[in-house]
Amino acid sequence: MAAPPGGTSGDPISRALDAVDVPAWSTRFELAADPTRLQLLLCLHFSPGITVTRLAEASGVSQTVVSQSLRRLRDRGWVEAAKAGREHHYRIVDDSLHRLLHLIGAPHSERSEDHSGSRGGHGYG
Repeated sequence: MAAPPGGTSGDPISRALDAVDVPAWSTRFELAADPTRLQLLLCLHFSPGITVTRLAEASGVSQTVVSQSLRRLRDRGWVEAAKAGREHHYRIVDDSLHRLLHLIGAPHSERSEDHSGSRGGHGYG
């Protein structure tokens, strides 16, 4: 009887499937596959600490769409916000997402802090 997909067995292919969190990566790809969310992620990567207003200007979508998209990304633990006065400043906090953005060629601005991971190096503003 064959082992279920992703199940553990002596089969090296099954072990390869077990080595990756398939549901988590599927969700990452699903969220990043939306063009608006990907644009916002690229903006957040380039400019940590960016506001909803600036994200809307840069991406060409309404502040409502930006806020809804950021809510989904926050719910997934990909981004977080810090309140400064009346504005919220957003940044990427998921290290695997940050590395993925680098793999697709996403740049940082010249004023971005040097970083070795999202939590340790992406400051606000």
